[in-house]
Amino acid sequence: QVQLVESGGGLVQPGGSLRLSCAVSGNIFGRYVMGWYRQAPGKQRDMVATVTSAGGTNYADSVKGRFTISRDNAKNTGYLQMNSLKAEDTAVYYCNARSFNYNYWGQGTQVTVSS
Repeated sequence: QVQLVESGGGLVQPGGSLRLSCAVSGNIFGRYVMGWYRQAPGKQRDMVATVTSAGGTNYADSVKGRFTISRDNAKNTGYLQMNSLKAEDTAVYYCNARSFNYNYWGQGTQVTVSS
């Protein structure tokens, strides 16, 4: 089946940067929206950024100007470039691929911002 695998998480100091990747494998069909979501302990899972197959993007207010979402359609791979990281960005980050016919999630990757 379809599988989404995140990578690139880790520990970084405030003000630092990380780049997350999401590799999509299996028989995923048609156009889909790729997104990044995050969940901190005791909090709900919130949208961080989305990008359509045509390149249209949307960002949560809390990350605008700091994060950039992108995708390589030929490779079925998505990215989240995170700059100027803050302690409040600490969370498990999840990759998502959705269309009118399916909704897939990765297992998540931990991002910890701490000095």
